[in-house]
Parts: sequence; C-alpha cells; structure tokens
Amino acid sequence: MPAEPAARSVHTTWLYTLASIVFFFGFFDLIVGLSMLETVVNVGGGLDTALRAYSTDRLLAIAVLALQIIATATQIRYCWFLRVGRGGGLPHPGWTAALIAPAALVWLVGLAAPGDALVAAVPLWAAASLIAALLPKPQRRLTLLIGAILTAAHVAIFTTLHGTPAPEGPQGSNTFMIGLFAVILPFMLLTSLWWWEVVVQLDRNRRTAAELAVTQERLRFASDLHDIQGHHLQVISLKSELAERLLEIDPVAARELVHETRMIAKEALEETRSLVAGYRQVAFDDELENAREVLTASGAACELRLSPLPADAAAQSALASVVREATTNILRHSEAATVTIALTTEGGRCELRIVNDGISNQDASAPATPRAAGSRAPGSGLAGLRERLAAVGGTLEHDEDASAGTFELRATVPVRAGVAA
Repeated sequence: MPAEPAARSVHTTWLYTLASIVFFFGFFDLIVGLSMLETVVNVGGGLDTALRAYSTDRLLAIAVLALQIIATATQIRYCWFLRVGRGGGLPHPGWTAALIAPAALVWLVGLAAPGDALVAAVPLWAAASLIAALLPKPQRRLTLLIGAILTAAHVAIFTTLHGTPAPEGPQGSNTFMIGLFAVILPFMLLTSLWWWEVVVQLDRNRRTAAELAVTQERLRFASDLHDIQGHHLQVISLKSELAERLLEIDPVAARELVHETRMIAKEALEETRSLVAGYRQVAFDDELENAREVLTASGAACELRLSPLPADAAAQSALASVVREATTNILRHSEAATVTIALTTEGGRCELRIVNDGISNQDASAPATPRAAGSRAPGSGLAGLRERLAAVGGTLEHDEDASAGTFELRATVPVRAGVAA
C-alpha cells in the first residue's frame, strides 16, 4: 500500500474485495460446518438419539464442529490483514498462531472422529491459503505445497483408520463440493488480491500525474519569473556599476544612470506584480486546453463547452486565472472523476462555470473546492480570485451539492468589446 492515504474510490474497492473474500470463506466454511453437523446428527441414529446419547464418536464429532466454528471466526478475521496485498508480510505472530491452532486441532481430532476425511482436512488448507497469500512467491508456493500434503495425508490416514474416505449418498455430494471449493480457494484469493493491487497502482499513478501537473505549473511560473527578474537585475547591476564609476568623473551622467536604474527597478516590480496577479499568463484558450489535458492525464473526464471567448484581454486573463487555479486545486485536493468547464455569453456578460465531483477530501482554502461537504467558509484562494475579477467588473460565486458530491465555481465578466472567435 502507498504511504499516502488512499482515495475514496480505492477504499471502496478494498471494501468490495474484502467482502467478496469474506463471503467466499464464509460460504465455504458454512458448507464444511453443515457437513460436520450432519455427522453429529447421524452418528448412532437420528436427532432425538443424538440429543440423548453421548457416545465417544458423537463427542468427537461435536468437538470437531466446535473447533471448526472457531477456525471459521479466525479465518474471517484474518482476511482483514490481506489489505497489504500479495507478499505484503504476515501480521503479528499471535494472529497467525490463532489462525493455525483451531484448524490444526480440527485436522488432528478429525482423524479419530467419524465423518468425511476431507471435511476435517480443509480448515488447515484454508488457513495455509490465507498465510500463503501474504508471503513472497517462493514461500507462498512452499506453504501451499505443505498445505496440500497435509490435506492428502489426512485423507490417507483417515482412510487407513476408518476404511472409507467419505460416506455415500447426499453427504458424498457435499464432499465433492467441498473439494471443488478447496481447489478454487487459493486461486480466488490470489486473483482478488491481484485486482486490488492493480487498483492501488492506478491510484498511485493518478496521484503522480496530479503532482506532475502541479510541478509543471510551478516550473512555468518560475520560468516567467526568471525571465522578468533575470533580465532586469542584470541591467540594474550593469547600470549601477557604471554609475558608480562615473560618480567622480561625470556626476550628471551618473545621476542619469541612477535615474534609469530606479525606473528599471520600478518596471521590474510592476511586471512581477502583474505576474503574481495573473496578468502575464498564457492565452485563455490555451489555458482551457491545458486544463483539459492535465485533468484527463490525472484520470478525470474533462468536458469543454465553449461559446466565443470575450474579446477584452483583461477579462480573458482574469478567466484564465480562474481556470488555472481551479484546475490546480482539483488535482491537488479533490478526487474528481468528471469535470465540466462551460463558457457562455448572454445578456452582455460572459459566464465561466467549472463543476467537479469528488469533494469529500477537498480543502476550503482551494479556489475550486470546499473543505468538506457543508463547509461554506471561503478561503484565501477564492478571495484572491474575487479581487482579480472585480478589477475587470466581474464576480465569483461558488456552490456545492453535498448529496451529489459536486462543487460548482461560477465566474462572470462583462462583455465590453464583443467576443473573440
């Protein structure tokens, strides 16, 4: 399992996997238990006789049934440790001992008790299958081999002592079913765990894609910042050095260089503020395509529904900042499976709607997502976007539907100079 918390969908997949494994073991042990109960009832006569008489055979059969019930409980509890996947390692030795002990006693007492030889052997085989699933491949094969040998040995010893490996009639049919389930058991267990590992790996890949998308955005911002500051700082350094040299020779020229240095520093500051505020960004249509690409790469189905873009550059830049930050926070804080980005123009205003699902683990400080269902407190990200939109006469609203697990962000800007194709 990954060190980071698994996504909600992965946890749900594990619950389904665990439920299927527990159901299979429970059904298998139920058939075994009913076969043992039938032996208890049939030893020495019918049910009335079984309730009145307690022969040695009947007491042994009852002991085997009681031990089987304990073995069933430990097997089902042990299934919880399978979440580590195939070869993930055994839990505390006490749990493994608790798994083996009742099954081994069923194996031993079953040699002396009447009934079916195979029925008393399969609890130990089931325990071996559970243990083998948590061991590395070489040890797994050895464990299953030992379990198979012990099962065959029990049948051989029982046949030697009692002369027949299984009763005839309906109980013989149960023996065939139990044998079939015993053969399927390790394959079912290992296949279920393999499927669980595939889901975990897909979740790791999804998280990696989201982290890469955020990293790429940071690198792009760092590149823009370097382009601005690197050039201006180099010019400032050169002009300051020249002014220092001319200070004694030509004070007027030195003063002019100092003035130019101050103006360059002011320009660098303004461009840096523009960069941080989101005005020096890629085109709005490019930002929309980037959002679709990174969301799709992270595993979310992203749909764009676009009308003509607003022609005003400031409005486009403000909406682009909404798309960029919303996308980043969906990747970082949500478990979105579907995202819809819709742009419509009506009544002199252009509206951008971004709707995503999977809001349960999101952060209220993120611009596109709330902290949790029912949380209404906007975070600093939302406040920053409102300021950017307010600068161009726009507004920002958000809404969440806790029952549907969706969150909607709506940004509107006025259409001042028509629309762009």
